[in-house]
Amino acid sequence: MQLRVVTDQPWDVRADVLVIPIAAEIAFEGPLDELDRRAGGELRALAAFRELVGKRYSTSLAAAGELPADRIVAVGFGDPATLDREATVRFGAAAERRLAGRTVRTLAVWLTPIGDSAGLDGGIAAAAELVTRGVVEGSYDPRTIYRDEVDSAPPEIDELILVAPGADAAALRRAAERGQVIGEGSNRARTLSNRAANDVSPEVLADEARAVAERHGLWIDVIEPERAAELGMGMFLAVGRGSDNPPRMIVLRSGGEGEHDRLDRHLAIVGKGVCFDSGGISIKPSERMEEMKMDKTGACTVISAIDTVARLAPGTPLLAVAPAVENMPGPHSTRPGDIVTALNGKKVDITNTDAEGRLILGDALTWAERLGATHLVDVATLTGAVSRALGHLVTGAFGQPQDWYDEVVAAGDRAGERYWQLPLVDEYVPEMDSWYGDLQNSGTAEGSLVKSGLFLREFVTRPWVHLDIAGTAYFRKPTAWAPRGATGASHATLVELALAGARD
Repeated sequence: MQLRVVTDQPWDVRADVLVIPIAAEIAFEGPLDELDRRAGGELRALAAFRELVGKRYSTSLAAAGELPADRIVAVGFGDPATLDREATVRFGAAAERRLAGRTVRTLAVWLTPIGDSAGLDGGIAAAAELVTRGVVEGSYDPRTIYRDEVDSAPPEIDELILVAPGADAAALRRAAERGQVIGEGSNRARTLSNRAANDVSPEVLADEARAVAERHGLWIDVIEPERAAELGMGMFLAVGRGSDNPPRMIVLRSGGEGEHDRLDRHLAIVGKGVCFDSGGISIKPSERMEEMKMDKTGACTVISAIDTVARLAPGTPLLAVAPAVENMPGPHSTRPGDIVTALNGKKVDITNTDAEGRLILGDALTWAERLGATHLVDVATLTGAVSRALGHLVTGAFGQPQDWYDEVVAAGDRAGERYWQLPLVDEYVPEMDSWYGDLQNSGTAEGSLVKSGLFLREFVTRPWVHLDIAGTAYFRKPTAWAPRGATGASHATLVELALAGARD
């Protein structure tokens, strides 16, 4: 998709479709009044009919009258005082998705009402970046992965025109290009997450990582089972024993070995990569088990994030670690009651083979520290409890120390992604005691979400944050701004976090 920034008035821009932002309180004055006049009063007529409203993400398709655009799409953005970065991305996505099934090659978006919104920090430049990212993410349709034709997919835009009278066109173009790259990275993570389990095994995920490494000249190491056993990755190997598709510990590195970034960090992003999760011997109910191809989303996210960072700031020091397994029942499967030795030497009593993500992440976090990581973030579809607590729009998060957690969440704010901090309650640790080992991987249901974070904490000694995306990683039904399937949750946060340490 080509990007163009124009500083003309929106009624002077030629495009297939012109997107007009509509605030909650519609006021036909100034530029909006002029647009309506040139459209032959179409906007006022739709407003009187209650077809045109400013409710956030509502859309109306209108005739363009004498405007040089062929059609108008009016998109509500709600109260300007509450328009934040998340809503701005979704505004762009909603505009694109409203055109699903249509033939649109050039799309123009009038940015000024968004950039002038009191709630949006960063002004018109932020609007350019986030709306562009939204349009890119809004173009995504998972049905195109396996189908040759999808008549109702959002259109493939050849040119996106950002309309901002009086703005600095060069600065807006740079911002928009950044948004485009981040949006494309999110879509890559979504495609990899959405791909079926018979299509993406641990080895295929490793091949995807190899392609990223080759594209950007990154260092890569793929640890196979024999070497993992020699290293002592007992928890990681325990999960993958039941499958005919052997596990792979995937490590990508940008920058030099142990190199610190501008903020004196050797940042590691670690993603859970369970390519299919049957639950193992502790097998899951059959209802919605087909969704368990999504249990690799954390790994897909970190692989795509390091790809995106390499595009935007080549050479930025960053580690991405993706433990990839299939959790299947079989003659060699780990059994409830088995004791395994973690990479850091702890003896773990596996009381539930369906609490597998924390096992592979524990060894991956230890390995990241051994590779020199000074700060860590893990991303995982870890618990059903987080979605019951927070739903599908807010990611649960744990972390220590508080200043590192705050730094991660600040990156989330820049990315337009929401997190809610959950406590690490030390008094629950005794409830994780094992009769035979140092700790067990699963216990009672009470406080299970907190205990998942406490378990992971046993395997880190450096500043660490855990992002549980089990509720936000994929949607079961479409929204105005996204289809069913993988959402790309936390990809932009990880990119923003890494770029904060990029050297100019």
